[in-house]
Amino acid sequence: MPQSNTPVRDRLEEILARLDARRDRERAYVKLYTESARAEADAADRRRQGGATLGPLDGKVVSIKDLFDVAGEPTLAGSIIRRNAPPATKDALVVKRLRDAGAVILGKTHMTEFAFTAVGLNPHYPVPGNATDENLIPGGSSSGAGVSAVEDTCDIAIGSDTGGSIRIPAALNGIVGFKPTASRIPLDGAFPLSPSLDSVGPLARTVTDCMLADAVMAGDPMASVVARPIAGLRIGVPQGRLLNDLAPEIAKAFADSLDRLARAGARIIDCRIDDLMERLWGATRIGSIAGLEASRIHADWLSDDAALADERVKGPLRRRLAVPDEAVAALLETRRALAVEMDERLSPYDLLALPTTPIAAVPIASVETDANEYDRVEGLLLRNCQVANQFDLTAITLPMPGQTRPAGLMLMGRNGADRMVMEAALSLEALLRNS
Repeated sequence: MPQSNTPVRDRLEEILARLDARRDRERAYVKLYTESARAEADAADRRRQGGATLGPLDGKVVSIKDLFDVAGEPTLAGSIIRRNAPPATKDALVVKRLRDAGAVILGKTHMTEFAFTAVGLNPHYPVPGNATDENLIPGGSSSGAGVSAVEDTCDIAIGSDTGGSIRIPAALNGIVGFKPTASRIPLDGAFPLSPSLDSVGPLARTVTDCMLADAVMAGDPMASVVARPIAGLRIGVPQGRLLNDLAPEIAKAFADSLDRLARAGARIIDCRIDDLMERLWGATRIGSIAGLEASRIHADWLSDDAALADERVKGPLRRRLAVPDEAVAALLETRRALAVEMDERLSPYDLLALPTTPIAAVPIASVETDANEYDRVEGLLLRNCQVANQFDLTAITLPMPGQTRPAGLMLMGRNGADRMVMEAALSLEALLRNS
């Protein structure tokens, strides 16, 4: 993190120099806005010299996922199919709000094709290896976002989360990732995957930076960053399948984290939500909500056998396209009803706590050519995270300390409890760092 007296332009040039040194093997970024970023950095420095500021994001270097519109260019969303798409006529609303707040938009980051998969592989681009070990998967779909934030080529990365696509790469790379309540941040100018589930949020090395970026993108005033005391918090721990198949190191770190919370005065309470999840999973036997909605968005090219798309995207979406619209509408109504039930179920708790993912990052080589292993890994990565999307909750992941490979602790809150979740995470972040 740059010091407050470091000129923004100096900070930017240091990043650009590092990116230029690896330009022939760049994996985290798919496009850089070098000249406009320099102009934005210079403007931030001029404001600072004149004693003015546009707020706490003024001069922060920000990367954006490759699904946000930038005026004058096609929005690729990780796909070569869209290289000839019409250029965007204006910036996505969140990009505009970030610029208006003084953020320096450095570039667009790597993502899985159309944000549909969670491991981090995209056949059209080199895999951005995990920031802690380039031989490990980065997690997806906001793969380059997670890497860019950890490797310090940005201060804050902006991603999207439909089933864990912010929290998975944040957890696997060892940083903070926040998924807001879906309606909190506007999706205008963000290429959709699943309009019912999509949300936009930040990845950063600190909860504070995530809180600041969230407030700007949501258009909310934020006078100060305030931590919520841990003492007295009622934290539910869902017993059952969400705690199954944990890697031993993650199971231990999760137990240690709960112990620290309890010693800080939180009430740790077992709870049960498996029945609600099973009812939703039963309804999705016809296909996942994300896959069904995405199949309608991509119907124009799905019938083209020659379309150059990732088979991990094309195959599932083609199958979902055959599901009748009436069945999709019925599924979405079931989901809405179950979200209401989940909200009632969670009313006795301030937060839920879970491991963000039950496993840490695996070697890229283990999933590149083995379809069964790929499916196993992806299923585990999505399992815990997707609960927040499916039931319209908010969630944040924090790095758990002492891990050989990074792993995350996830806090989930009820719909609309975004600020409370972030304030509690601010206290938990300090607790974990001091442990």
